Amino acid sequence: MLSSPSSQRKLYGLDDVFNKIIKLINDKKLPNRILIKGPSGIGKCTMAYHIINYIFSSNEENKYDLENNIIDTNNQSFKLINNNSHPNFHLIKLMVDKKNIEISQIRKMIDFTNKSAFNNKPRFILIDNAENLNKNSLNSLLKITEEQNENIYFILIHNINKKILNTLSSRFLSFNINLTYDESIIITNKILNKNIHDLVNSDLINHYYSPGDFLNLINFSNEFKIDLNKLNLKDFLIFLIDNNLYKKSIFIKSFIFTFIEFYFLKILTSSINKNKISSYYSFFLNKFNYCDKFNLDYESLFMEFKSKILNG
Repeated sequence: MLSSPSSQRKLYGLDDVFNKIIKLINDKKLPNRILIKGPSGIGKCTMAYHIINYIFSSNEENKYDLENNIIDTNNQSFKLINNNSHPNFHLIKLMVDKKNIEISQIRKMIDFTNKSAFNNKPRFILIDNAENLNKNSLNSLLKITEEQNENIYFILIHNINKKILNTLSSRFLSFNINLTYDESIIITNKILNKNIHDLVNSDLINHYYSPGDFLNLINFSNEFKIDLNKLNLKDFLIFLIDNNLYKKSIFIKSFIFTFIEFYFLKILTSSINKNKISSYYSFFLNKFNYCDKFNLDYESLFMEFKSKILNG
């Protein structure tokens, strides 16, 4: 299993934004509310953990290595955060099998803000995937962020492929992150210490994958013992549908539509009957969105997609 953002000790490819934030810290101008925006899997959350460790470790042994953008594995704050026991750090993220960050999570965060900081040091609240805040949790968050506390910092992570309310984003200093496809490949290879093209069939590699997407794909293949070198995109989709793997893997559940869209675009470029394929594409895309919106079972729809498109 590859590293989670909290345990990813090396930061790759985000130097420009990271250095801007480090300069704000060193100049004592870091705002209390920061929003880091970019596509999913690009390293936003990893960078947030590096920013937090840079501050926490500044007066500790084994402090942050700024020259190489590396967290020291022996640093106490790094260990505490990964053990979910750091007294000055609070994480909010989408819980398993939930569609929204709930008000109960914000209430726990408010309890955290009401406690005294350990050693009078800065406290950090990290909210991953802030686009998942529901109306009630968002309103509570807005209220607490309005209350000035110089020693509490909010860092929100936002997947720009999903909307976030202006009432939230307007109150935060935003930093936008993006990577080219080539940059994503380079970063992925550095994290894996291998060439992604040696692990995954080129037919499965899409030009808008992020490093996180690649790493999730590798994690998925390791978990279900799948040789991704031997499967093209069509065979991969058939395998996912036949084995109901979209029900067994969080990554596949959230990403299968990307694979399906990629397949439609692929056959559309090579098909003689483009109008027919386009019609199918619109039909299935609408159906998938409907199932997703109303949390319906996809099984019959995936079987229809397999019958009409994959085996058609």
